[in-house]
Amino acid sequence: MKIAVDAMGGDYAPLEIVKGVEQARDKFKDLEFILYGVQEKINDILNNSERITVIHTDVMIEMGEEPVRAIRRKKDASMVLAATAVKNGQADAFFSAGNTGAILAAGIFIIGRIKGIERPGLATVLPTVEGEHSNFVMMDMGANAESKASHLYQYGFLGDFYAEKVMGYKTPRVGLLNLGTEEDKGDAVHKEAWQLLNASNKLNFIGNVEARELLNGAADVVITDGSNGNTALKAIEGTALTMLKLIKTSILSAGIKGKLGALLLKDSLRGMRDRLDYTKAGGAVLLGVKAPVVKTHGSAKAQEVANTFMQIRTMLVAELIPAIQEYIEQNSDELRTSNDNE
Repeated sequence: MKIAVDAMGGDYAPLEIVKGVEQARDKFKDLEFILYGVQEKINDILNNSERITVIHTDVMIEMGEEPVRAIRRKKDASMVLAATAVKNGQADAFFSAGNTGAILAAGIFIIGRIKGIERPGLATVLPTVEGEHSNFVMMDMGANAESKASHLYQYGFLGDFYAEKVMGYKTPRVGLLNLGTEEDKGDAVHKEAWQLLNASNKLNFIGNVEARELLNGAADVVITDGSNGNTALKAIEGTALTMLKLIKTSILSAGIKGKLGALLLKDSLRGMRDRLDYTKAGGAVLLGVKAPVVKTHGSAKAQEVANTFMQIRTMLVAELIPAIQEYIEQNSDELRTSNDNE
């Protein structure tokens, strides 16, 4: 299984990207990597090139560039070359920690949408602190700032599939992120999306969920538009980091008693930190395109990069994309009905 890697994308590229590649390569003997980037810099970092091919380019897409324009103009950029390798069948999956908008544009315009999907969306796995399952999947996380009701409805199907086939959840509970749990809450788009989701014969739709209940295991799949999803994600990440920092500050300021207490609670505190560590689940997946397209944080270090490759491997072993295509085809009548209603 070959993964095309944008080795120049991310705050710490290519160092942390290459280190993450080697960690994943050493752990999984069935993975091969094609790295696109500045060959001299990459080779200086590599310990050995076993199952790693480096394709040189000194062109890259910067974080501040307009995504679609950059994809179209910079044909030799590391990100474009990696996505093109997947399109041409030279690699099975695409990875980058670079410009989010450009990754989405590469996935949609180079790799292409699955037939029947109007608007691919970013899905990510987040932790819960209680409930039957330790994680839930949420989408869209920023691919589309504005969405139609039919887009949210399709996200329900894509999220349901991911939760069932990748995360192993039986009959996942699908919820719609909204400002209240009542049926008539939210704007016109969310009200219509509620009706579509509720009428589905396939989805286990449980209604609206509020942001404050996300980490309490309110649903296994949470559907939202990209603007609200990205805002909620950053709020969750910021709150988790602030909590951990607050606990550490409180312990250090409590003197010897606080430090002794922390020593006694060391295992419990480590467990809490691990439970809130969203990076262990890997990156955000662009669901609705013809190959695995996975983006990790721009600030990702080697371990998070390696975790994301493990996630990609799981998707490839499960033959996720052909299975999604079959799933969409099997439910095409319901999906077509949602489009006809608009």
